[in-house]
Amino acid sequence: MNLGYACINMTLSSQKPKVTTNRSMIKKTFVEKGIEYAGELGLQNARDLFTILQWNNRKGIKVFRLSSEMFPWASEYDIESSPYYKRILMVLQACGKFANDNGIRITAHPGPFNVLVSPRENVVQNTITDLEIHGKIFDMLGLSHTPYNKLNIHCNGVYGDKISAMDRFCENFKLLSPSVQSRLTVENDDKESMYSVKDLMYIHERIGIPIVFDYHHHQFCTGGLSEQEALELAISTWPKGIKPIVHYSESKALHEENSKLKPQAHSDYIKSLPNLYGNDVDVMVEAKAKELSILPFINK
Repeated sequence: MNLGYACINMTLSSQKPKVTTNRSMIKKTFVEKGIEYAGELGLQNARDLFTILQWNNRKGIKVFRLSSEMFPWASEYDIESSPYYKRILMVLQACGKFANDNGIRITAHPGPFNVLVSPRENVVQNTITDLEIHGKIFDMLGLSHTPYNKLNIHCNGVYGDKISAMDRFCENFKLLSPSVQSRLTVENDDKESMYSVKDLMYIHERIGIPIVFDYHHHQFCTGGLSEQEALELAISTWPKGIKPIVHYSESKALHEENSKLKPQAHSDYIKSLPNLYGNDVDVMVEAKAKELSILPFINK
C-alpha cells in the first residue's frame, strides 16, 4: 500500500517563496494580460510541481494528485499556443520522468462540473474540453495511458433516471480521445440518491472503465453492500497488472464532535488507515491537512 494526498503541499505552500501549483488569476486579469501571463503562471506551477515531487519522494510519499489549476484559463486557448509552451513541456517531461523513475503515481480528479451524464449538449462539450486538457497534460508528463495514472470523475447527476443517465455517460465516453478514455475512472457518491459502487457496475460492464472505491462516500450510499463487498467489487473492475487506488477520508463532524457540520465533510486529519481486507491497493487520503495527515502513518 502506498499513501498519497491531493494537490497542495501544506509545508511547501506555507514557506517563502511559496511553492504551489495553483497560481491563477481572475477573468479580468486574463482578459487584460492574455495567454502570455497565463503561460508564465503555468511555467511557475510546472517548476513547483517538480519541487513537490522531489519533496514527496524524500518523505516516501508515492501517490500524488495533480491540481486541476496548473494552467489558468486553459479552456480558453490551446496550451501549444502559449509562448511558454516549449519551456513548460520541458519541465513537465522532467517531472514525469522523475515520477516514473521513482515510482510516484500521479493522478487527477477533474472537478464536479464535469458531467458526462448531462442531457445538455453544452455541459457535455465543456466536460470533454476539460477532460482533454487533463489528458494533454498527462501526455506532456509522459504518463502511462492506463488508469494507473487515473483521471477520476463522478457521474454528478441522475436527472430522474440513473440508467438513462449512465447510458449517456457511456455514449459520451465514445467522444473522448484515447488519451482520456484509457485513463478515465468513475467514483461512488456520498448521497443515497446518487451512485453506489453497485450502480456504477452498469457503466463498467458497458465500457470497461474501472471504479474507484471511496470509503467515506460508501457510508452514505451503500447500494446494499458491506464495505468489504463494495471495495472488492470495485477492485474487480481494474485491469490486470494495474494496482487499484481507493479514496479515504473521515468525517469532520465526528472528529470535532459537532453535529452542526455536514457528516460528509472531510476531516482535517485521519485517525487510522482504512481496512483493506487483505487487498493490495494504493490509498489517496482526502484530508484537509494534505501531506500532514499522512506523514505520521508513513513514518511508522
